[in-house]
Amino acid sequence: MTRKQGMIAGIGSLVRLLRGRPRIPSSLVDNPLLQVILNRRSVRSFTARPIPEDVFAAILEAGRLAPSTVNLQTWAFAVFDAEMWRQTFGQSIPFRGSRAVIVVADTYRDRQVLDAFPHSPLVEHTVAVMNASLAAMNMNVAAEALGVSSVMLSETGRSGLLDAKYLKDKLGLPESTVPLMTIVFGYARGPYPPMPPKLPEEQIFFEGQYRPPDQETMKDWLSQMVAGYKASHLRSSFESQLKVYQNKIGQAEADLHEMIFHGKDRS
Repeated sequence: MTRKQGMIAGIGSLVRLLRGRPRIPSSLVDNPLLQVILNRRSVRSFTARPIPEDVFAAILEAGRLAPSTVNLQTWAFAVFDAEMWRQTFGQSIPFRGSRAVIVVADTYRDRQVLDAFPHSPLVEHTVAVMNASLAAMNMNVAAEALGVSSVMLSETGRSGLLDAKYLKDKLGLPESTVPLMTIVFGYARGPYPPMPPKLPEEQIFFEGQYRPPDQETMKDWLSQMVAGYKASHLRSSFESQLKVYQNKIGQAEADLHEMIFHGKDRS
């Protein structure tokens, strides 16, 4: 493919991305909860407007009341305002958000009274991640419903899973806890970004047997991902950001194995 052909293909991918819209049945277009969920976007630019204390308390309460396996509530939330984040990490909250919550998969607390998975550390960890992620999404949706924007981070500013050991040391977390992500909250600066490229229903839903992915559809999705990243990150590229992740994954894998299995070979 020539450079010109590549540019044309990239423009075509960007156009398809910008045309993406949530698919809401006409009978439900006025449903307020659906509107909140389907119109939510990850925001990476915030104003200096503070989040009122009652609003942020309601967001945290949504996380506390999230569903979990057997009601084990295998999560913990490290809660920050801008000053506390700066004192802890020596820099501003990513994207200059007003508040931040580090979501932790936590089985340490339950183990004080109940060892539900004595011989199944991988199942235990997976359940904890699943539950904590549900709590994270509950907070994310609650924030959106209250007019507060957010973004969930796994790497930016050493804020998530790829820097789990760093965060564990900073937060003084005990064993059987793994920091998963940081949710940054604030009021959006400017309009919401477009909907990121989503795979069509036929690539995700199936009945009975798993349906193999269509290669052309997957390639088109990837081209939209690349075009969208280039349009929104003028000084970077999707490929360069992917390399950032790849360069950290090896150490993160070793750190997570140590944190989850406590140095013991459970294979």
